[in-house]
Amino acid sequence: MEIPNQYIKNLYKALLVFLVVLSLFFAVKLLAEFKSYLMMGGSESNTITLSGHGEVQAVPDIANVYFTISKEGKTAKEAQDAVALVEKATLDFLKENNIEDKDIKASNASFYPKYKYVYETQVLPCNEFGCPPRPGKNVISGYEASESTTVKIRNVDEVGAVMQGLGSLGVTNVNGPNFAIDDEEALKAQARREAISNAQEKAKVLARDLGVKLGRISSFNEGGDYGAVYFSKNAAFDSNESVASTPAQIPKGENTISSDVTITYEIK
Repeated sequence: MEIPNQYIKNLYKALLVFLVVLSLFFAVKLLAEFKSYLMMGGSESNTITLSGHGEVQAVPDIANVYFTISKEGKTAKEAQDAVALVEKATLDFLKENNIEDKDIKASNASFYPKYKYVYETQVLPCNEFGCPPRPGKNVISGYEASESTTVKIRNVDEVGAVMQGLGSLGVTNVNGPNFAIDDEEALKAQARREAISNAQEKAKVLARDLGVKLGRISSFNEGGDYGAVYFSKNAAFDSNESVASTPAQIPKGENTISSDVTITYEIK
């Protein structure tokens, strides 16, 4: 059966239209990719990057104090009971000084055996090569139990008195204080706002000097120092040291909350 010429012509026309549409599709897609490549390649020349710094000073309103209780005994229970006795005395003392249970956190409770080397009574005879070492072995001589506690003191003016009181109760050592800001997030946000404002002002001046206009922000990064840790050189007490009758006055100083930001603007 012979295929009509008109049918063949229509088939060629349809194929031609399909090829044209397909070519246009790939041409548009290629053009879009090319534009995207140009934009990415030229982004550095169309942006400016500025940094800003902001900081806030604040007087610390809390202090963290750390102390350890370590006791020895012939048995593990004896050592743990000795720790528990001192622990109760410290908890009673802290409550008397208006420190709430939520601000007292115990951690690292442990006990372990203590060893000593015991020589045997038998002494080996010496020979022409000398005297052999006296035999012996390690034996358990007792146990040591310990527990660490962190205390958050909200009345920072009482830090010296609290630390001296703890030092008189038989704890192994008292360390601190670590002065801090209780609600530090609000100060971080304030420092960040100041840093952003600082970067924005720099960007406006630079754009004016360059004769360009600022566009949208293409990137933002933040870093910062969110407060130093302050320890007083006279703020450590040991149970073996004498405790002064007058509580130590521990200077609080100021904590600095800072933020450093980097903002990249597109320019027009």
